[in-house]
Amino acid sequence: MLIGRNLSLFRILKFTWKVDLLMIAFCGVVYLLDVYWWTAFRLPIAFPALMGTAIAFFIGFNNNQAYNRWWEARMIWGGIVNDSRSLARNLVAYNLDSDAAKRIVRRHLGFLYALTASLRKYQQDESHLQYITADDVEKLKSVSHIPNKLLSIQSQEIKNLRVKQQISDFEFTILNHLIENLCEAMGKSERINNTVFPSNYIFFTKLFIWLFIALITMASNSVGVAAIILGWAMGFVFNTSNMNGLHLMNPFEHQPSGVPISSITRNIEINLLQEISADNIPSPLPIIDGEYIL
Repeated sequence: MLIGRNLSLFRILKFTWKVDLLMIAFCGVVYLLDVYWWTAFRLPIAFPALMGTAIAFFIGFNNNQAYNRWWEARMIWGGIVNDSRSLARNLVAYNLDSDAAKRIVRRHLGFLYALTASLRKYQQDESHLQYITADDVEKLKSVSHIPNKLLSIQSQEIKNLRVKQQISDFEFTILNHLIENLCEAMGKSERINNTVFPSNYIFFTKLFIWLFIALITMASNSVGVAAIILGWAMGFVFNTSNMNGLHLMNPFEHQPSGVPISSITRNIEINLLQEISADNIPSPLPIIDGEYIL
């Protein structure tokens, strides 16, 4: 997630340089064709202006939907932070077996690391193993969805605590409700992650932008070679706006504009380990290049 108030020039160029070069070359070709081939045809400036207005609606719709996906993802993980802290606080406050409380809290951290790896499609990530027992590892060998199985193990352990009368019915209900909230947050995250944004919106928006760039270059040929720069400038505005939306459409990807679930997981890890008075508490993940966290 980008946290700086401003983007560096390097960050902007890194984000757009490929499409900038392509637009300049494209505008150059269109300009040469218009000057030396389509000499009898002069495009009125009102036509690309009207088309630009229509394209702005397309880009606005796409970006609005993309931002809604990003913001919903951030809200979901904000809820995970709250439920995680509540789970650890309640486990400590209920004065149950300290080993059981620590085991549940550490397993929860394993769940968070497993969920992060699942959402970002880290196939070989095994960060969750540091927080679960050998018995849990054995149970996970036969399942394909590790985060869901860890929640099931949590529910079973909480049930066992109630059977042993180490927690009351009320305390069991509270803890079980928190597990259900975490399961719901996991499902919502996976829904966003696995729902592909309609490709027809993306395809036609890109097509219309490039058509607009060609038309604005043709309509500006009265200023000579500067029409290439004008075409690039207008294309830069529309393409960059569209690219911003495209990067928000997949909020859990490992990229600067995504939701920083790795940093969120690390912050939860620090809070929960402090709650159970654990040793070797890690430091927060650093800010990368002074611009974003992951």
